[in-house]
Amino acid sequence: MRRNIEFNAEGTILRGWFYLPNTNELRFPTIIMAHGFGSLKEMHLDRFAQTFAVNGFASILFDYSNFGDSDGQPRGEINPWRQIEEYKHAITFATTLAEVDTEKIGVWGTSYSGGHVLVVGASDHRVKCVVSQVPTISGSESSLRRVPAEKVETLYEEFRQDRVNRMLGKQPIKRTLVSNNIEDNPVYGTAEALEWYLTSGEKSPNWTNEVTLRSIEYSRTYNPGTFISLVSPKPLLLLVGTDDNVTPTDLALNAYEAALEPKKLVLIQGGHFDPYIKKFDIASKEAIEWFTKHLQ
Repeated sequence: MRRNIEFNAEGTILRGWFYLPNTNELRFPTIIMAHGFGSLKEMHLDRFAQTFAVNGFASILFDYSNFGDSDGQPRGEINPWRQIEEYKHAITFATTLAEVDTEKIGVWGTSYSGGHVLVVGASDHRVKCVVSQVPTISGSESSLRRVPAEKVETLYEEFRQDRVNRMLGKQPIKRTLVSNNIEDNPVYGTAEALEWYLTSGEKSPNWTNEVTLRSIEYSRTYNPGTFISLVSPKPLLLLVGTDDNVTPTDLALNAYEAALEPKKLVLIQGGHFDPYIKKFDIASKEAIEWFTKHLQ
């Protein structure tokens, strides 16, 4: 059972879907969820929401501002702190729905939003349980590995020019999200990322293969792993890919060591994108068991 929703996030209308179990219960434990860097709700997250519903959980799945069905400008701009606030707006919206048990709200995030839910879980008392899948832990450390040292100064110059352009009223500079053409200077150039984004993007008519340059500037200083110890005493499940080169495995494992109880670590064999398709059964099963134990 799914219906369209929209809610006001301090002047910006966000849109998504509200999933409900097909039972006679009146109120349900509810999971708030959104996607990762430059992705939309149709890109395999609907399958997670459907599976949660089959197992007795309602869920709110939404597009961030500037993306998909939601309003907001400039299109394609990813501000992680704004997206964190939008998780909290979604929680507020959930508490207005008669079908939601407001004492049993959990958050689920993946990749970039896997980092977001660490911050939300640490800072929002309404959250009772957290599941973080292949999470961003340190944008600073990841960017050091992703951008060769000889290209950093050029990138800083692009950031500077983009800010001047905006001050002059020009359009933000955009960057290709995924490409195997080095001349496109993409955010992701690996075959794994290219295949996942392009095939998953076909599921959504609103997906575009670009983000603003400032999205990259924001990401380089976004370090949500610093919040992980503050999630406790809320239960935290961390799902980590054993060969993750996008949100590096070692960063996630180190962060898990800093987390306090109650917590659980599940290693999923494979890379960053495997939990969405190849290892979906494992990733969804572990999340459901965690939410059932601590939320339902």
